[in-house]
Amino acid sequence: MPLHPQAEALRQQRAAAGTPPLYTRSLAEARAADLADIRAAAGNPEPVGSVEELAVDGPGGPLPLRIYRPLHRPDTSAGAELPVLLYLFGGGWTLGSPDTSDAICRRLTNEVGCLTVSVGYRLAPEHPFPAAVHDVAAAAEWIAAHAARLGADPARTAVAGDSAGGNLAAALTLLARERGGPALRHQLLVYPNTDHAADTPSVREHDDPLLFNRRSVAWYWGHYLTDPADGANPLASPLRAASLAGLPPATVITAEYDPLRDEGEAYAEALRAAGVPVELRRYQGMPHGFFAMAGVLDDGRDAQQYAAHRLREALR
Repeated sequence: MPLHPQAEALRQQRAAAGTPPLYTRSLAEARAADLADIRAAAGNPEPVGSVEELAVDGPGGPLPLRIYRPLHRPDTSAGAELPVLLYLFGGGWTLGSPDTSDAICRRLTNEVGCLTVSVGYRLAPEHPFPAAVHDVAAAAEWIAAHAARLGADPARTAVAGDSAGGNLAAALTLLARERGGPALRHQLLVYPNTDHAADTPSVREHDDPLLFNRRSVAWYWGHYLTDPADGANPLASPLRAASLAGLPPATVITAEYDPLRDEGEAYAEALRAAGVPVELRRYQGMPHGFFAMAGVLDDGRDAQQYAAHRLREALR
């Protein structure tokens, strides 16, 4: 179907403003512009019960964590432990911070009724693969070890992320399976990168400079991998894992106008073929990034509500 009218209106605004693609800017400019665009499209951040900032020991030094608690507890009993959502922001492993996913984390925290932990993992190219993977694994291990201090239930933990965050969420499930923990109940993957060498119809078709396109994908991978051969590693390209058996049940969200569409859907099918319960939903007429644009795209809001529903069911 055609690009959704709401998404087309945003595209026309970019055209009228002469907004250059992020991949044509310096890293500092791209990082600032990306955050500004996301904040403008995310809508008003919801109030939550509390937000705590802390730093824990990570593989490369202090690892920032942002912890959200819901405005209303899902269980009125005083001693009830909260389920946990580990959320990983997007940005091609190159852009972003916990501020990038702040509005998403607030909405999911309230709607799921969970404690959400957002991780300030290290960015490329300053810290290329596998630094980000090691950081999110360290965060998951810290949550499991400190569940009592957090008032959290380590047996009810899910991981989620959008774009590169979805890639890292998938990688974390592979690493946790290999290491025998921490236990993960569900994985929510929103238009994830799953294969460095993907040469799919959606990659070839989407080259609009006013939208996230195949050149955007190449730019991000170019920063993340110091050696293209690293792209064969399943922790970089989860679709290349020898087996996906035994991974947590998954929710996969894709967008029609997204170069990552086909590899995200291929990953959902590969999970299903390996015996992993999967629910896949494609949003027709939507571009990459729509999940973070709930303030200006109705389907962005709908996708967040759908994600919250799936997480709520998984974390009961």
